Amino acid sequence: MNPGPHVRHIVMWNIAGASPAEKRANIERLRQGFERLRGRIPGLLQLDIGVDSSGVDYACDVVLYSEFASQAALDAYATHPEHLQLKAALGSMRTARHQVDYAWAPLAAAIDTPEPPQ
Repeated sequence: MNPGPHVRHIVMWNIAGASPAEKRANIERLRQGFERLRGRIPGLLQLDIGVDSSGVDYACDVVLYSEFASQAALDAYATHPEHLQLKAALGSMRTARHQVDYAWAPLAAAIDTPEPPQ
């Protein structure tokens, strides 16, 4: 039985801070908050938090890369109590938010295998 494709959920934020130190502290709070979700959300297969190191003026400060077993798992995450609690706690720290969700299915190994000679 094929439950459908995995779903990649990517979110990028710009984070507020009255000083560089306050901004770094807010970024760390966001990072730790998402790290605590590991193993607590059914269907969450992968979670990675990255903090921008480029320093370019058009970059976002933080990116969340996550992968879910299905669209249903992503939908359940959106209303999961621990996610909602984190979202509420971090809401005032962000100055911008961007999101992309897309279905993804790995190519079957058979596709990469050349056909035997006839």
